Amino acid sequence: MHPLPANENLRLLFWARVREFAVPPSMIESATARRAAGDWAGACAAARVDVDLCVRSLRRAHGGWLAAQVRADLRHLAPDLLRWHFPRIAPDGLLRPGLTVPLARYRAEAGEFHLVARTPPAWADAGQRISLALWSRSGRAAGLHPHPHPDRRYRLDLHRHLWDASRAGELRERSGRWPPDENAIQLPDGVGPCAVDRWMAEAALLLRAEGHTGGVVAVRLTSRHRLLLDLGGGDRTRAAPVLPDAATWVLPDLELLHAGILNVDQLHPLVAAALRPGHRPGAARKPAATGNSRLVECRGATHRIGVVNGVLVPLDHDPEEIRREELLGALGGTELPCLRAIDEAHRSPENLVDVRARLDHGDAAGALATVEGLLGPDVLLRSGALRDELETAVERQLVHGLYRAGLAGYGPPRQSAQDTSHRGHPRHATSL
Repeated sequence: MHPLPANENLRLLFWARVREFAVPPSMIESATARRAAGDWAGACAAARVDVDLCVRSLRRAHGGWLAAQVRADLRHLAPDLLRWHFPRIAPDGLLRPGLTVPLARYRAEAGEFHLVARTPPAWADAGQRISLALWSRSGRAAGLHPHPHPDRRYRLDLHRHLWDASRAGELRERSGRWPPDENAIQLPDGVGPCAVDRWMAEAALLLRAEGHTGGVVAVRLTSRHRLLLDLGGGDRTRAAPVLPDAATWVLPDLELLHAGILNVDQLHPLVAAALRPGHRPGAARKPAATGNSRLVECRGATHRIGVVNGVLVPLDHDPEEIRREELLGALGGTELPCLRAIDEAHRSPENLVDVRARLDHGDAAGALATVEGLLGPDVLLRSGALRDELETAVERQLVHGLYRAGLAGYGPPRQSAQDTSHRGHPRHATSL
């Protein structure tokens, strides 16, 4: 791994955590298999994407041309790839809440329509789900969604390679240069790696999409810093369109590869194929340990703990040593790190890094499977934080259902458990 400044290290570790847990391999495999079979709705279900549009109703209401365009885009949609590239916020890397992201734009006789991907507000974000809908300026509002209009900053209609499987190969050309040319432009301190080499080309694409041959485009660097790109010509009196975030920053996957934090096989397969053409996939992801065992640093050596006959035990200590250490612990002495790790796994399994991350990203089934893999399939879950978290997840699913049905009003029906948990941070925190 290349040495990194402290703030860069934290940012890349944030993205590494997102890449490991936010879109699990099982989701990618299931969504890919269904998409390959032509089942776009099944692919969406596998990627926890709700579909709030009906192509048949669209045909009846607005004609065959629009319905055919939308159906073609849905068949090309890789919902797991969309989730991979969707805007996220710190500190947990969750989906940016209350967002409407345009994926495609259609100009029909009945007006202009947008295929959009939406995230619910933070109080209804159980399961970290995304929904698909069709938006039009003359259409009815999107229920209780706080921001139903397509967002100008987070837009993917000009970046189809971030969700369209047939265009995913464009990612390498449009993801920015790494390392970036730091001498190309003077940037404010603390600004992350910018795709400066792509700005002019992406700005020209943006202006053409808006029907202009030239003009000024704004680049948002921070909440207080903006930079103006002058492409010449055009009307200087109109408001400058904002360069989308997807065109502003270098793709984090490039940084992760360069820093040695991830290897190519740990990326989404479509991303890996675009960034490393010709690469032959190897083992998908390096687990922290082999089988259902885990690694523990124990007195200067790396040991394993794992399930034997349904019980979690240390695998690299003989029974006599274990008996002595257990007796030492009963008398108030310091036990082996392996024994302490086993006790901690039983008392607070929610504190295991991968269990906590899966819970944060809405993968309760994956969290339970991880606990069962570590403590055994017949484990009796003790009363404690993990059980409370799972019960809270069920309650939050009910709130999400009420929100989807339009029955929850414009805020949570009551204070949810997350408000007093470790995840009760403001969801409008920073994006990285």
